[in-house]
Amino acid sequence: MIDLQEKTHSLVENYAGVRPLLEAFGPGSLAEAREVAFQKYLSAGIPTHKDEEWRFTSLRRLSETEYKPAYGATVSRADFEITPVGGTDALTLVFVNGQAAPELTVPRNLPDGVFVGTLEGGFEAYPEVVEKYLGKVATLEGKLGTTNDERFVHLNAAYLGEGAFIYVPKGVALEVPIHLAYISKADHGPFAAFPRVLIVAEENSRAKVLESYLGFEGEYFNCGVVEVVVGKHANVEHTKFQQETLEAIHISNIAIDQEPNSVYTSNNISFGGAVARNDVNVWLNGEYTETWLNGAYVATGEQLADNHTRIDHAKPNCNSFEVYKGILTDKGQGVFNGKIFVYEDAQKTDAKQTNQAILLSPTASIETKPQLEIFADDVKCTHGATVGQIKKDAKFYLRSRGIPDKEAEALLVYAFAAEVIEKITIEGVADSLEKVLFNKLNG
Repeated sequence: MIDLQEKTHSLVENYAGVRPLLEAFGPGSLAEAREVAFQKYLSAGIPTHKDEEWRFTSLRRLSETEYKPAYGATVSRADFEITPVGGTDALTLVFVNGQAAPELTVPRNLPDGVFVGTLEGGFEAYPEVVEKYLGKVATLEGKLGTTNDERFVHLNAAYLGEGAFIYVPKGVALEVPIHLAYISKADHGPFAAFPRVLIVAEENSRAKVLESYLGFEGEYFNCGVVEVVVGKHANVEHTKFQQETLEAIHISNIAIDQEPNSVYTSNNISFGGAVARNDVNVWLNGEYTETWLNGAYVATGEQLADNHTRIDHAKPNCNSFEVYKGILTDKGQGVFNGKIFVYEDAQKTDAKQTNQAILLSPTASIETKPQLEIFADDVKCTHGATVGQIKKDAKFYLRSRGIPDKEAEALLVYAFAAEVIEKITIEGVADSLEKVLFNKLNG
């Protein structure tokens, strides 16, 4: 069993390729590396409402469930292709219950030097790149404040198994998108999986990455960490789509390092899970960077959707633009905490943050907290948070045209969220996700 409360078991070596990967985190043996990471997690433990970064998010289900290590499950190509993003025209790497599923992989021809595969294979092909970045991006070291919570980053490292590695060398522009699909099917009881992704786009490169989490069946816990390095003058569009089962807990930490003149776009779409927590942390490590954080989340029934973002403006002349939109109905709960840190040397910073939420029922709720900490004087920084309901006159207009009440409401909310989803430029993905959104609201 995986005991998330206390150390009462040995940390197992799930996969043969884990040893060199974990040793990339630091010197020592596999067991020592796992133990160090697990003890860091244990020093904090499962968060409660007393933890500032988790005070609106209950993980009681996580503390009360006994999880097994991730195990295999049978998923056919047809099962995958009928999912909202299963038919995406992309080089597709599929993981089932945390384990690579080569029989579901969709290959494509790639330029010389590009690598898309497992972390184990990436370590064999480019050991110096993996050693340089794995475990180094998802850390607060050298950053202002101590408000972020890294306990689940440490837990992921303690149980690190198979993961994905994307490497785009200098000067290469990928024409084909890359799709990392994580399928979960808990047909033999609850399990815990710990997806790990490392994306390195070197100087003057371009790439589009779709990362999807698709829940097929049952109760499980996905604890993922994604590290993204965007080199000088590089451009990365990173879309994450999450539609876990309504019994699942999804906790994700995405950390980005941007070098000078780079552009990073995050499209974070969260529709599923009993509890879905997304942390996105961007470190602007050079002048003239551009960062776009776009998010859309839906919580129906008794779902809880929690989004924490952080942008560290550490260098001057950088721009960041953030728009998150939430839709909450029934007893759905939403949490949004957006932090922007502007360092003393980060003059000429332009940072804009917007969070909007629509409440479709009197029992839905949202906790929103924008934060700005500015230590420079020549900057333009704004933030805004609005919470409201559907405008009655707009709904009346649609009803007067013969559109039924529920469908009219779904159309208006769909239009509200579509502004974010339409930012996705991978062909067909935006259309597919808009259909999922409309059906979820109209169901």
